[in-house]
Amino acid sequence: MQTINVEKPKPKSATPDSLHLWFPNLFEFKGGIQVYLQDILQAIQEGLPNLSVCILDKLDRNKPVDKFTSNNYSFTFSGSFPGFLKTLHFAFNLIFKALSKLPKFILCGHINFAPIALFVHRLTGIPYVIIVYGIDAWEIQNIWKIKALYAAEKIISISGYTRDRLINEHNLSPDKFELLPVTFDAERFEISPKPNYLLERYGLKSNQPVILTVTRLSSDDGYKGYDQIIQALSQIKHQLPDAHYILAGKGDDRARIEKLIAQLNLQDSVTLAGFVPDDELCDHYNLCNVFAMPSRREGFGIVYLEALACGKPTLGGNQDGAIDALCHGELGALVDPLDVDAIAQTIIQILQGTYPNPLIYQPEALRQKVIDTFGFVRFKQTFAELMKNSPIES
Repeated sequence: MQTINVEKPKPKSATPDSLHLWFPNLFEFKGGIQVYLQDILQAIQEGLPNLSVCILDKLDRNKPVDKFTSNNYSFTFSGSFPGFLKTLHFAFNLIFKALSKLPKFILCGHINFAPIALFVHRLTGIPYVIIVYGIDAWEIQNIWKIKALYAAEKIISISGYTRDRLINEHNLSPDKFELLPVTFDAERFEISPKPNYLLERYGLKSNQPVILTVTRLSSDDGYKGYDQIIQALSQIKHQLPDAHYILAGKGDDRARIEKLIAQLNLQDSVTLAGFVPDDELCDHYNLCNVFAMPSRREGFGIVYLEALACGKPTLGGNQDGAIDALCHGELGALVDPLDVDAIAQTIIQILQGTYPNPLIYQPEALRQKVIDTFGFVRFKQTFAELMKNSPIES
């Protein structure tokens, strides 16, 4: 694995062991990026407990009192400011604190902040690293973001898919990239029988084949693939008449989905479960016989890991970060996310026990494999390797 080596001159007055983290938000909204950045912060706290860290957070107003209480951490929040003032306050603090504190290293938690990192770098020589996720970094047109990618010390990608897209789209050197895949809390997800209370809630039988998707139902996230599963359900039911699809999540796309279900006369075969609280999420994974999300624009997809940790056969799309989450098909099934027939036939195979990957039918082995590959211990080790010869260790 490549490490972050600094060839450029370092500021003579740099504060020892100083790291600046520029994050969009961490606490008040729980999405994939926010969870990933919290995992990075936890990895720093556990692996580099004596490091002085300054966290600048654009959208949050404060932090929970029980989160990241190290005396070596300082937080600056811009979320209390209205509208454009929030952006101005955040940008001012990024520049002011970088110029006044002269950290050894800046970690940009989003590519939107990279142009400011480039500006600071040109003034001071402070090296910076950019984290890229998925659609945030695909097909970039902004010239300053592109310049910032070229000038970055390293680019950390959560998936090989996003890394490869950036290399191909902007002719970036592969040596500039490091992979730090998404992790998950394995202790929250375990293998167990189908929960009786959910069987009763949804009017299901214990031996009924259940397909599950967990995602936001946002009109901006139509690429998640739940439309294709609904369209595939008639084919699936032809082979497995009592198959049932549970789509868990909330958002502004629900009315359109309800209309599609009615058009296909699938009201008795699809349940829109709405928002699933954290304390019921594991139970929902254990309720299903297959977790399916044939997305085509997923940066990685932590839900795949959570389902795998519950020992569930898992299906994803073969055109996005699900390729990495499912280890190129080693941990699950990858299909063309636009091919409804392929989705239907693959789900039928999985439910009938004929899909040609024996690992997906070995729940304990599947769980152990995903923990070994993507658990927090591995995440922390990978992050430590990335930081080993970084500016903060020099």
